[in-house]
Amino acid sequence: MKHAPVGVFDSGIGGLSILRALRAELPHEDFVYIADSGHAPYGERDDVHVIERSRAITAHLRAQYGIKALVIACNTATAAAIHLLRAEHPDLPIIGVEPALKPAVTHSHTGRIGVMATRGTLSSAKFRSLVESLAGQADFVCQPCDGLADAIEREDTTKIIALCADYTKAIGQFGTEIGQIDTLVLGCTHYPFIGEHLRKQVGPDVQLIDNGEPVARQTRRMLKSLSATDAPGQCTLLTTGDPTVLQQVARHWLAFERPVKLLAI
Repeated sequence: MKHAPVGVFDSGIGGLSILRALRAELPHEDFVYIADSGHAPYGERDDVHVIERSRAITAHLRAQYGIKALVIACNTATAAAIHLLRAEHPDLPIIGVEPALKPAVTHSHTGRIGVMATRGTLSSAKFRSLVESLAGQADFVCQPCDGLADAIEREDTTKIIALCADYTKAIGQFGTEIGQIDTLVLGCTHYPFIGEHLRKQVGPDVQLIDNGEPVARQTRRMLKSLSATDAPGQCTLLTTGDPTVLQQVARHWLAFERPVKLLAI
């Protein structure tokens, strides 16, 4: 199992932000990343669809790659499917993601925190439970961001800028004064890729919080065995959508030059 890869999947390219953190934390591990772009966006689909896709991808990663752990690099899929996957694969360490509300509480000084996420994530029981667990510690202003993950997938800069402006305006007044929102949680794995656009909307003093590093640290803790080699780990990229899209984004954000394989599942 030491030489088996770690599986990672998302509804599209957003999980590359998690993969980037995983490779920094575990540089000697091999990874297999699946972008389920042919069935995206998860955040605007019902739980039945997300669960079906999560099961199919997990089964493929186990059967074809013998993965030793699975990272669900998608907030929506984590909320909808992680409990079922853990029940169906009790021998497999499965790590999910959730909006980084707990780190945001630690960092915020005003106690007002904005949360940008998909509608599916914000409406999930898992997210509601997370908010309830932090009751009294901060005031969370949650904003569903319909269309934003899709615009990032398509690298539609004009729409990305427009949606960032609309959604940050809807959240409220950002700043470091009492009553202002001083921390913004990026509650979708796509959103770290547009940090520069969000920064222009909220100003230089507002903290942008994502969950890449916490997920990578948790993955290290849960791995039953680490790679026995000191060589750099390899990464396989697959997609159910257009391979050129994933390849371009991986080249831009992760400096990957490896070919992307089309996956039919």
